[in-house]
Amino acid sequence: MAQNNQQPRTEQEKKEQDYRQHVEQITPTYSLPLQMLKAFVMGGLICLLGQFILNYATQRMGMDKETAAAWCSMLLVLTSVVLTGFNIYQKLVRWSGGGALVPITGFANSVASAAIEYQKEGQVFGIGCKIFTIAGPVILFGIVTSWALGLIYWVGTLIGMV
Repeated sequence: MAQNNQQPRTEQEKKEQDYRQHVEQITPTYSLPLQMLKAFVMGGLICLLGQFILNYATQRMGMDKETAAAWCSMLLVLTSVVLTGFNIYQKLVRWSGGGALVPITGFANSVASAAIEYQKEGQVFGIGCKIFTIAGPVILFGIVTSWALGLIYWVGTLIGMV
């Protein structure tokens, strides 16, 4: 029985070589410069859309900058959620990688994706409980970090550094 478990060294080496070839065949290859270019283009297009909305709101609609910025944010979030609902945003992410994950649109996509994924479990236990599974930690660490920086700023003003 012990002899059946032991294989000749050449057979073991052949299996290892076959395995390495199999891994090389199925492992996707990426061109880093091409992926960086795609991310740059997609991120730039999203930012260009945001700038267009901002300029249109201030110049054509007569809004002040703060109101225009709020509308710009809302429209970018709405666009991201609608594209996520139609499964278009995921294709953009697959094509561009990190370029489509520009903070506001990527954040909206993560919240909408979780809501869509868990809707079959119901309004409360599905969407209500799972909607912030990805976005929750981002919100938590954003609040904690802003609190810590505010504390550092406050202490700095008390001791005269700021």
